[in-house]
Amino acid sequence: MSVQIQHPLAVVTPTLDGDILTALARADAGFTPGGLARLLSAHSVEGVRRAVRRLAGQGIVDARQVGRAFEYRLNRDHLAAGPIIALAGQWRTLLERMEQELSAWRQPPVYGAVFGSAARGDMRADSDLDVFLVAPDDVDQRYWDGAVASFQQVVTRWTGNDTRVLAMSESEVRAAVRDGAPILRSVADEGVAVVGSPSWLRRLATG
Repeated sequence: MSVQIQHPLAVVTPTLDGDILTALARADAGFTPGGLARLLSAHSVEGVRRAVRRLAGQGIVDARQVGRAFEYRLNRDHLAAGPIIALAGQWRTLLERMEQELSAWRQPPVYGAVFGSAARGDMRADSDLDVFLVAPDDVDQRYWDGAVASFQQVVTRWTGNDTRVLAMSESEVRAAVRDGAPILRSVADEGVAVVGSPSWLRRLATG
């Protein structure tokens, strides 16, 4: 099953329970069912209430009465808490792995960013993972093409998503920016940088 950035626990449980555990893992704080429902937005308060009661009964969630309401938080002492936190943090782990992989290249990209549905947080199970990479103008093209192909394969193995790299040289990017290429505006506006200065493309687009 592929990664959905906004639903990282869907890889093991495509249910409301997974979304609740993700929210509680990402924020070491207590939430009422109403607070969780507002945070998750796609689920009703009653549905959330039933789910957190079930999770509390399993011990993975702690319940504490606050006035007339109950507040729930992840039980971080539970044996399952570590794997849940790791699953909830897949997006951060993916970005870190990408940075390590790209920085180790003999001729690393000048700039690289994830864009598209992953960056926007609206991936579907069948979504591609879109990555923009900028090669130095003096790059060894044969080396670069091989490195890009290997990168696509390894990221697909990490996530299960078909990884698609849009690769351009520095001079090609500058020319495309001058021409107002929509795809570069999208990367500049929504992209999440994994290598190079986060503002590199925005500076070109606004310069």
